[in-house]
Amino acid sequence: MSRPARGFGTTDALLLLTTLIWGINYTSVKYAGLQLSALTFTWLRVLLAMATLLLVAVAQRQPWPPARDVIALLGLGVLGNGIYQLLFVGGVARTRVADAALLAAILPALVALLAFVRGVEKIHLAAGAGIALSILGAAVVVLGSTQIDAGNGTLLGIAMVLAAVLCWGAFTVGLRPYTLRVDTVQINALTMAGGMIPLVFFTPAALRGTAWGALPPMVWVAVAFSSVISMGLAYLFWFRGVRELGPTRTAVYANLQPVAAILFAWVALHEVPTAWQGLGAAMIIAGILMTRTHRVPDTA
Repeated sequence: MSRPARGFGTTDALLLLTTLIWGINYTSVKYAGLQLSALTFTWLRVLLAMATLLLVAVAQRQPWPPARDVIALLGLGVLGNGIYQLLFVGGVARTRVADAALLAAILPALVALLAFVRGVEKIHLAAGAGIALSILGAAVVVLGSTQIDAGNGTLLGIAMVLAAVLCWGAFTVGLRPYTLRVDTVQINALTMAGGMIPLVFFTPAALRGTAWGALPPMVWVAVAFSSVISMGLAYLFWFRGVRELGPTRTAVYANLQPVAAILFAWVALHEVPTAWQGLGAAMIIAGILMTRTHRVPDTA
């Protein structure tokens, strides 16, 4: 049996909004990274997002999931909201916003492969071709970036962003069974709490070295947007997509982030798009279309 693609609906619209938020967030992270260390900024945004989500979850007055699910979600949060955020923020700080966004666009290909390995979804031939094209497009972005920005920490930034994408892909696939039985707000709150666990060990020195009184107001605006909106509200939309559409179809929307990220960085940070980025983007987007329109065979 094959499951045909769903028609465009509310979930798709919310995922489009999510990709817009996350596209803008690259510039927010880059700006804050110029004022704060990557560790301090990561600690602030995860802490604020966790506090907000826990308050909302408690206010709902719904029964919490069993202890086994709570522990599993905390563990997934270590990967998806702790390690991922450390790698993502550090990677964006070390490379161009556009390059980071384009490299993150291989997420659907990665999620499809992980979902296939775990038996969550099968991969159609057309989807496999789209995955390969997306990966090749990311390679073009890496090639162009290393030629243009060699010596500026770009290679390290690229490696960190790719490692972050790997963490987020594993996180997305791992969440699938919990989205079917646990409240979305509770999932977000628990995984965000899990994300604070590695930060407790990595951030103390950075926090002590931060000149809190000298931070400009816009830094706090960037922190608020990057935590409450990007990690709180947008994550709720993402988890809904994983539940309603499955991990592979949801992850496809991540490929739209580069458009918003590149345009917003062009205006706000004056990062002019390059021909390499244009070619890589075209290849990645073509891979998206091939992956998004295929029929997903049921595993059962």
